[in-house]
Amino acid sequence: MALTRFSLENYRCFQARQEIELGKVTVILGRNNSGKSALVRAPLVFSTGFAANSSLPLDLEQLGEGAPSFQDLVYAGRPHGRVRLGFGFGEADGRTDVEATVQHVEEWQSQVVSELTVQRENASYSLSWSPGAEGEGGAKTYEVAVGPETPERSATQQVEFKGLFPDQAFAYGHLGEYTARHLAELSPAAGLDTIRYLGPYRGRPSRMHRIPARVPVNVGSSGEHAMGIIADDHLRRGSHLVRVLNGYLARNLPGWRLKVAERGSGMFSVELVTTSSSQPITVNLDDVGTGVTQLLPILVQRALDEVRAPEREVLEIVEEPELHLHPSAHALVADLFLNAATSQGSRVRFLVETHSETFLLRLRRRIAEGAILPEQVAVYFVEHNGARSNVRRIGVDRLGNVEGWPRGVFSEDFDETQALAAAQMEQLDRTEPRAR
Repeated sequence: MALTRFSLENYRCFQARQEIELGKVTVILGRNNSGKSALVRAPLVFSTGFAANSSLPLDLEQLGEGAPSFQDLVYAGRPHGRVRLGFGFGEADGRTDVEATVQHVEEWQSQVVSELTVQRENASYSLSWSPGAEGEGGAKTYEVAVGPETPERSATQQVEFKGLFPDQAFAYGHLGEYTARHLAELSPAAGLDTIRYLGPYRGRPSRMHRIPARVPVNVGSSGEHAMGIIADDHLRRGSHLVRVLNGYLARNLPGWRLKVAERGSGMFSVELVTTSSSQPITVNLDDVGTGVTQLLPILVQRALDEVRAPEREVLEIVEEPELHLHPSAHALVADLFLNAATSQGSRVRFLVETHSETFLLRLRRRIAEGAILPEQVAVYFVEHNGARSNVRRIGVDRLGNVEGWPRGVFSEDFDETQALAAAQMEQLDRTEPRAR
């Protein structure tokens, strides 16, 4: 199922409810420290409650080293705070909406799903926690309501959760067959898209790498698996991915191609080789510019998807894909995402945080050219007023024009040009009398 929207309330710096409708490419803009990163990373955090076999609603330890605590997620860090989450899934046979409230209980140093509602077409169910009546084995007491459309109240039940959802034994024992079957589709391992995350700081490759025992499924949050994917393809899969990757390089880094060099003892290096010289120049990736090494994990992931198409829906979160790239490359990255998201049969969509005006301009241009529909691109601006953040959607029409553009955003070049012209005129006014 494709995640088509998500919402959050009382989450991080967002006190009021925020709604995000996802497009093929969704762009998040905003000034520094406005809450952009918190917003784009939210689906990654929420996904720990779907693919979970934990009694915790959000199994944050899945996020690895540096994972936030639940209190870090609560607006203002309140000890008994709660976070409200929402998800919308689009399917061929209808839409599913999920709303969940996760309550922190300070005395237990743990969290509880205090409210949960799932609605799909004319079937729905809801659970509401009744504190103070805990059962054995982690089960808690809930008032359960099941109905064909509007839930009708039923007796309270002891319920044990796995992540954000009741376990399957409860579902099939107490819910209608249709709703229970859909609950099984949603949790714990099915339902939410595969969430990929590529952070803003892609690590530099080493001079040499060890050949991986198994191929990674994606490039990793800092691109750390990119070299292993390249080596696996070269040694075991006939260099198909490397050929696709060199096609990308020909468009994004003309004059260079990539090759893998085996170094013995299970080691290899990845190098760039010139294509326009009679005597090719070879450069180890450890010696190339930072922009190239920042771009390479993005290209490797695109090539990997082209060679082995994802089997389920993918939401790929990318922070600052333009980092360390010349502005002329920003538009090429935008095209890379657009082509990947709109190609026939594609299951990959993108949620991108960017500071690049050029990136957005390329999306607007492609809309005006008719290469992509305006509803396939969603643009949001995050504003912080000193106490809390809010998200505002910026409309884009079929001509690529934006509606409701925030004042002062991406106006720096114009402002600097005005200031430069004023300074030049002042200089001329001071020097002209002497010239005469």
